[in-house]
Amino acid sequence: MTPILVLGFGITPSIAVGTDLLYAAITKANGVFFHHRNKTIDWKVAGLMAAGSIPSSILSVIFIEKIRAKGFDYESIMMATLSFMLIITALIIIIKNRLLVWVHSQKNGAMTLMLRCRPYLTISSGIALGFLVTISSVGAGAIGSAILFMLYPSKKPTAIVGTDLAHAIPLTAIAGTGHLHLGTVDFDLLLGLLAGGVPAIYLGSIIGKKLPDTLLRPIIALILFLMGIKLAFY
Repeated sequence: MTPILVLGFGITPSIAVGTDLLYAAITKANGVFFHHRNKTIDWKVAGLMAAGSIPSSILSVIFIEKIRAKGFDYESIMMATLSFMLIITALIIIIKNRLLVWVHSQKNGAMTLMLRCRPYLTISSGIALGFLVTISSVGAGAIGSAILFMLYPSKKPTAIVGTDLAHAIPLTAIAGTGHLHLGTVDFDLLLGLLAGGVPAIYLGSIIGKKLPDTLLRPIIALILFLMGIKLAFY
């Protein structure tokens, strides 16, 4: 959503990021209710992620406020982070299945050590996501789930998706509220996105079920990659 707003409609990066964060928090809420009802959320893991991401998000908002007050071009930081996150997300979408196979095949000491340190690694991952999502609005989905796949390879994919979603809502809500404090949320734009986006989400879910993953995954990855490259030279 953020790169579409920036590239397609000329919205400034800060407004696009702030508005998209609140949009994401609202539209993801229904998904969490569904996963909670089906018991496909590990609230302990989501809590560990949030323990790192929420303080990190708050500190990121303070960081933006401080550098903006000093007249620094923080929009360029947002653009660079957004471009980087889109490209990384595209690559993760492509290699996600192979990455999961690789993780399951590892039986060495390094993997054992990683599993022992999972709580700390989960919190650390949350810290990184808190900063990146607050700055770019990207990463709470594909990158968050990829991290959980690596750290918790025994969990079912539905549980990974549900847990990632449960973590994404408070993160995007806190980050969006921080942008609201900064004055970088456009409510007219938000209402417009919700009016068109909510029906489109359900339409997209119906169409998506009928498209093979081998077709859908490369298309999404290519779109994200091209937008990331475009933003790098914007």
